[in-house]
Amino acid sequence: MGIVSGPLLWTLVSLLALYFVFVVWIGKKGNQHSRSMNGFATARGNVSPWLVGASYAASFASANLFVGVPGLAYEHGVSVLWYTLGGFGAGWIALLLFAKKFWKYGKKFGGVSTLPEWLGRRYNSKTLQVLVTFLVLFNVYYIVGQNVGLATIFESVIGIPYFWGILIGVTITILYIGLGGAFAQIVTDGIQGTLMVITSILIFASLFWTIGGGLNVFGELSTKLEAIDPELIAPLNGPYDSVLAILSVQFLHISFVVMPHLLNKVLSLETEDQLRPFTMSAGLGMFFITVLMVLGGLAARVLAPSLSSADSAIPVYVLEAFPPIIAAIIIVGIISAILSSTDSLYLSITSSIGNDLYKVLAPILSKGKLSKHQLDVRSVKVAKGSLIFVGLATFYLSLDRPDSLAILIQFSFSAIISGLLAPIVLGYLWGKSNGYGAIASLISGTGLYVLFTSLNVFENIYISLFLAAAAGFVVMIVTSLVTTSNVTKEEEDVFLKDVL
Repeated sequence: MGIVSGPLLWTLVSLLALYFVFVVWIGKKGNQHSRSMNGFATARGNVSPWLVGASYAASFASANLFVGVPGLAYEHGVSVLWYTLGGFGAGWIALLLFAKKFWKYGKKFGGVSTLPEWLGRRYNSKTLQVLVTFLVLFNVYYIVGQNVGLATIFESVIGIPYFWGILIGVTITILYIGLGGAFAQIVTDGIQGTLMVITSILIFASLFWTIGGGLNVFGELSTKLEAIDPELIAPLNGPYDSVLAILSVQFLHISFVVMPHLLNKVLSLETEDQLRPFTMSAGLGMFFITVLMVLGGLAARVLAPSLSSADSAIPVYVLEAFPPIIAAIIIVGIISAILSSTDSLYLSITSSIGNDLYKVLAPILSKGKLSKHQLDVRSVKVAKGSLIFVGLATFYLSLDRPDSLAILIQFSFSAIISGLLAPIVLGYLWGKSNGYGAIASLISGTGLYVLFTSLNVFENIYISLFLAAAAGFVVMIVTSLVTTSNVTKEEEDVFLKDVL
């Protein structure tokens, strides 16, 4: 694929410049809502639930479903549909099951601002709250995956060197999140989600003129893929090569809802009535984005069967399939998809640093007594300041391009899910669950997942996730039962007192 030039290049650059100016303006507009820790982390009640739902769908998709998974489809064929169909079906059902009770607990706990705080309140454990904050730092690798996706688009389409592509993405995102916090993140993501839906529909429609076959377009696509490599139409192939692997993928999608940058969207809702439009908007967006984009990766294998990088399948396909002005709009839509998760992840990490690390430890370590207002103001400053350090860390880690964007992203969020799933689910369903069990589950679940993947105990990362998370459930149940007599109704946090 050649780098775009002439009128198309200038159209694309102009659209991107306008887009970046717009999101920074939104960030500045949101500054008034991000002066408190709660406002910075959630913008509760300041954004329409329909927009919050679109923001959820956009953050759910990210570069993973817009660039990485179509790249896997380019490489492994139709078996990747097991992943994308589960993304909508299992993912949305999980949201419907989790959202209402999570929101109600958040209200019961006095309007929490982050998932670590929610868990800390649920188990009355500051130690757990701090440990979950450190676990959230795995999202740094998730951001690295987004940075790589963005830089790949800039490099393969516009000709901007990989280094500068990463620098542009990191700088723009940190700027508008630092200015506007959750308000800027949700509003821009809601708009980005709308662009992503439009882009997905256009990708689907393009199959009728790039692949042909009329109403038999999918049959024609299968025939052409089979002519390239019969394995491309095998239902079991690549990472999705067994029934256990497929079931593990569906487990991943059900579990993905517990990711901090997604559940924080639920905390942005002010009233219970807002849950219905929120889940409807999220479901519609998830359907179009997760199901349709992967088709572009399959079609790209037909149009350009010898790409050196599978992750470039979507930009290559767009430039082949559409006239210049439409291609430029779609490329902007793809870039917005990447930014939509990146900003959510930055906000999740930095909110946790300010709200769940500094705000918890400062009163203990400070020599003088801090008022509630002083503590809140300083927490916001710490959260915003940490954006710079997190941004620098992700920039540095992004310089070494990974072999597969999708695999890197899925490793990062699987590590978090392995540790969080049991404490959240059992916190809903089992009255005997306690802070001791939650801490043991968090450490064992994440520890086992990292061990399984580092030592390549199981070749399939989805199976590693399933087994590590299952172990987390067992450890939490056993630990909670063993320590039941040691836990009072107040569940005093003896761990933090002992450590500090």
